[in-house]
Amino acid sequence: MRVHVLTLFPEMFGSPLAAPYGGGQGMVMKPEPLVAAIEHVAAADAPRRILLSPQGIAFSHERARSLACERALLLICGRYEGLDERVKAHVDEELSIGDYVLSGGELAALVVLDAIARLLPGVLGNAASPADDSFATGLLEHPQYTRPEDFRGARVPDVLLSGEHAAIARWRREQSLRLTLERRPDLLAHAPLDATDRAFLRKLGWRDGDGG
Repeated sequence: MRVHVLTLFPEMFGSPLAAPYGGGQGMVMKPEPLVAAIEHVAAADAPRRILLSPQGIAFSHERARSLACERALLLICGRYEGLDERVKAHVDEELSIGDYVLSGGELAALVVLDAIARLLPGVLGNAASPADDSFATGLLEHPQYTRPEDFRGARVPDVLLSGEHAAIARWRREQSLRLTLERRPDLLAHAPLDATDRAFLRKLGWRDGDGG
């Protein structure tokens, strides 16, 4: 996969900014330099063109998995008060990494790039690691522990030291369910839950069939 990150800085171009029509604070990025840059990259590599924008669809692990299958990506970073609306006719989709505002789209592009890259073969040392991450299974990941067994009176749970693989797997599953219910109950509506999972969640106060 090839990834292009497109960002424009005023000192590198002849005034790529202008005041917004209709008035208002800040400056808006003109369409000409952005579209010219998009077309230049698109002509050479035919990437999927993605605009990082607070108006975009929420980026997710599922979207990262889908984008990891693309041959090439162009991540377009906005700045200042945003960019001229007409630029959006030249992109394939808009993505947002959250309900907050950044100074520019560069950090958002790095977030998207990292989430996608770690799903590609050869990027991580352990190819199985992404399969156990939070969201990969539809749930938040279970807690992790390592040496020492006792740190200032806080001990590693006994089950993790037992060597009983089935018990360890069940403990980890239950911890994932518990954390997800506490922190991201909305994920449970679409998570793959079996009868044992549902019974455990009901003990914690979850109502079967809803998101929390």
